[in-house]
Amino acid sequence: MSDEDRRTNVDATGPPEADGPPYAECVLCREPTEHPESYKGITLCPVCAWQEAQRTACSG
Repeated sequence: MSDEDRRTNVDATGPPEADGPPYAECVLCREPTEHPESYKGITLCPVCAWQEAQRTACSG
C-alpha cells in the first residue's frame, strides 16, 4: 500500500448529517443535533462539539 492510499483510506467523517427531522439529541445538553435519530453512537450538537474540542485540545 502506498503512502497516498494510506492517507485517503482514513474515515474521520463522524456521524452522517440528517436530511431532515427527526434529529438525534446531543448526549450532553439534549439539544437537537445535525445527525439522524437512527444513528447509533455518541452525537454532539455543534456547540458541545466545539466545547469538547476546546477541552481536549493540547494546551501547550
